[in-house]
Amino acid sequence: MKPMEWDRSTLWLVIAVFVAFVLAVLAGPGYLGVQGAGDVKRLILWEIRLPRALLGGLVGAGLGVAGAALQGYLRNPLAEPGIIGVSGGAALGAVIAIHSGLAGAFPLALPVAGLLGAVGATLLVTLLAGERSGAVPLILAGVAVAALASALVSLVLNLSRNPFAAAESIFWMMGSLADRSLIHVMLAGPLIGLGIVLLLRLGRTLDALTLGDAAAESMGEDLTRARRLLVAGVALSVGAATAVTGIIGFVGLVVPHVLRPIVGHRPSRLLLASALGGAVLVMVADALVRLMSPILDIRIGVLTAVLGAPFFLWLIVKLRRELAA
Repeated sequence: MKPMEWDRSTLWLVIAVFVAFVLAVLAGPGYLGVQGAGDVKRLILWEIRLPRALLGGLVGAGLGVAGAALQGYLRNPLAEPGIIGVSGGAALGAVIAIHSGLAGAFPLALPVAGLLGAVGATLLVTLLAGERSGAVPLILAGVAVAALASALVSLVLNLSRNPFAAAESIFWMMGSLADRSLIHVMLAGPLIGLGIVLLLRLGRTLDALTLGDAAAESMGEDLTRARRLLVAGVALSVGAATAVTGIIGFVGLVVPHVLRPIVGHRPSRLLLASALGGAVLVMVADALVRLMSPILDIRIGVLTAVLGAPFFLWLIVKLRRELAA
C-alpha cells in the first residue's frame, strides 16, 4: 500500500472520530440546541454529555489499539484485550468494592478498586508467564488469571446477602458510560493515554514478528522488551478503561479485523487505525444507547456484544474455510 493511501485512510478515520464525537455530544433523549442554550443545556453539555463523549473516545481507543497489538504480537486473529486477564481483574476489584460498601462510602472507590484489580491481575500474569517466556505461556497465564477472576466474581455474588449490591455489580459488569464525570476522565484518561503510547511503540517489532520470532531477533528486535511494553500498555489502557466503565467487549476484536484490509495487513499501520476506529465505535454505540434509552435500557457493553458476537462467529467460519482450502 502506498504512503498516500495510508495517509488518506488515516484522514478519513480522524474525520470519523470528529463526527462520532459531535454525535455523542448531541445525541440523547432531548435535543441539545447549539444556539441559545440556557443554564440547563449548558449543564447537560459540560457535566453529562461532554465527559461521556470524551471517556467513550478514550476507552474505545484504548480497547482498539490493545486488540490490534495483541493480535500482532500473538499472531492470533482471535486475540482480544481480555485474553490476558486484565478485564477480569478490574471486574473483581470493582465487585469487591461494591459488596464491601467502599463504593457507597467513597465516590472514587469503585474505579480505584478496578484499577488495583487490573494491576494485580497483570502482576500475576507476568509472574506466571515468566520474564522471558514467549506468546504461548503468556496466553495460558492470561486465560488462567481470567478464569480465576471470573470464579472469584461469581463467588462474591453467590455469597452476597445484599440483592441491591449484587444487582449493581451485574449492571456494572455490563459496561456503561452513564453517570461518568470529568473526574472519571481525569482519572482514567492519563493512564489510557500512556497505555496507547506504549502500544504504538510496538509497530516495528510487530512487523518483524510476522516473519517469526527468530527472524525478528535476527533483525535486532528485543522481544523481551516488546513483551514488557505489550503487557504494560494493555494493562494501562484496558485496565483503566474497564475500571471506569465496566466490561465493554468485542471492540478490541472487531475493530482490528474491520480495518486490517484497509491498512494493508501491516500490524504497525493497524495500531493507530484501531485506536481511531475503536474511538468511533464506542462513541457511536453510546449515542445509539442514549437514543434507544426512552424505549429500551440497554448498556453499551451489551450492545457491543450483540453486534460483535455475530462477527466473531463469521470470523470463525471464515478461518475454518481458509484452513480447509
